[in-house]
Amino acid sequence: MSKFNLFGRLSASPTKPKAHSKAKSFDVSDLYDGPFGSGESDAQETSTGLDEKLRQAYFWIVNNAIISPHYDIEYNDQSPQQFRAGDSHSTLNLPTEQSYSSFILLPLLTFATQSKCLFIGGPGRGKTASAILMGIMGGYTTKEVKRAMQHGHPQMTVADLLGNPLPSDLASAEAIEDIRISWRKWLGMRVKIVDEYNRIPTRTQSALLTVMGDNYAELYNQVFECPDAAWYLTANDDQGGGTYQVIEALKDRIDVVVQALSFNPRFLNQLLLRIEEGVKPEDMVPPQIIFTEDEISDMSLAIRNITVPAGIRRRIEFFTSHFEYSEYSASQFEYKTKDTSRLSGVKSNVLASIDNGRDRLKDLGCQTLNGISVRSLMSLLQFAKALAFFRGNDTVELNDVRQVLPFVFHSRLFADMDSPFFELSENTFYRSDKIGWLRHLFDSSCREFDKLNLDKNDPVEELSNEFEEGLDGLTAKQAKKRINRIETEIAKLVEGKKMYGHIYEDVVKLKYLHQRYTNYLKWLES
Repeated sequence: MSKFNLFGRLSASPTKPKAHSKAKSFDVSDLYDGPFGSGESDAQETSTGLDEKLRQAYFWIVNNAIISPHYDIEYNDQSPQQFRAGDSHSTLNLPTEQSYSSFILLPLLTFATQSKCLFIGGPGRGKTASAILMGIMGGYTTKEVKRAMQHGHPQMTVADLLGNPLPSDLASAEAIEDIRISWRKWLGMRVKIVDEYNRIPTRTQSALLTVMGDNYAELYNQVFECPDAAWYLTANDDQGGGTYQVIEALKDRIDVVVQALSFNPRFLNQLLLRIEEGVKPEDMVPPQIIFTEDEISDMSLAIRNITVPAGIRRRIEFFTSHFEYSEYSASQFEYKTKDTSRLSGVKSNVLASIDNGRDRLKDLGCQTLNGISVRSLMSLLQFAKALAFFRGNDTVELNDVRQVLPFVFHSRLFADMDSPFFELSENTFYRSDKIGWLRHLFDSSCREFDKLNLDKNDPVEELSNEFEEGLDGLTAKQAKKRINRIETEIAKLVEGKKMYGHIYEDVVKLKYLHQRYTNYLKWLES
């Protein structure tokens, strides 16, 4: 049998032994007999649910289409075997549970959630090929996907991106509203690809921002409503290496950033096979892993229904609370944030030289130049839910958050390279390893959370939960009692202590609760 047919094969075995349960140890040999799949029947039905279908798509891509042996999203159900490598004694883990390649998994989760993904990496590392596969999974032909792909270049105009007015209308229209537009076909697709988006002129980037952020395009007072779509953008780097600097608002619309890692030459035989057989993987995508519009909508709904336990949410809140606080940015308490100093143009090193009271090694907030935006947090929650769904679980686990967090915050949380943390010899490689640094930040935050015993003793959370029960029927005496408790807790947090980010955020929350009860009390007394 020709090796050509192996491209279109899926394993008959389920990727999970049981749907919606915790994963067990996984051996890729259970699924595939060779690098491109097993000899199972092409007609075999393998999908038992949308999560299973998504996993089948992942394993087909990773074994047949995109050569990515980098299992950098690791899961363990027991302590993994570890090895120390090189002079830096870097740790090599051998995961004991089903683990994944971020370069394949994150684009798939983007597809499942109809989000926006940016591929970064050098030329020829599979960025565009991966995006094309996502388009084919959305039900489009290879020709449709390639023709609809937008290629960034320095002369790209808004008309090139969106469409052109009909020449006859330009000549005969009496009002601008009468001019009809010939819209570009890609605007109506559920998978959109923009190649080398950092080569698009700034003015055209603004038009792209409208489509990405608000799902519509506008020309000559005519509006085209775009459907929800998965977006894939590519760039050779994320540091402004294109022709144009990407505007900040456009970067913030990107939900997740994925780095294309280097090719492992041990897999050269797979490239040789493709040359000898004259095939391209995008032309051999099995129909079993192509999703209909209804399936995409149902999958998005199922992901939204995944539960985030309160304990996981609290750890995300605690992690987020470290980074925005900046004591000397303002005199008024609410304005003591890094964004205040950014808007005023004051350099971070000027404020750092004044701030000599805190332990700058201990304070995680000293490692960053900014805080975390609302859009970033929503992306984190969405991708954590999507990863739990992909793994066949009904609830998000802490490791789901830990694994997706670096890719969500990659271009949104910026390191302060003047921080004492990066000057330590054991942390030098974090200057270039942003994924590792963000994961280290989260691990450090979780250790601090455990040290403070916040999962068992969190007065602010207790006061917040008490308030969430509602004010109906609350007497004036009870309201005064709660106000006194809030004032007592604020005193415990601030008196005689150094201020850190998580304390600052707790005090702001307590002030909010205090004001709500005060307003309620005034209403009762009136």
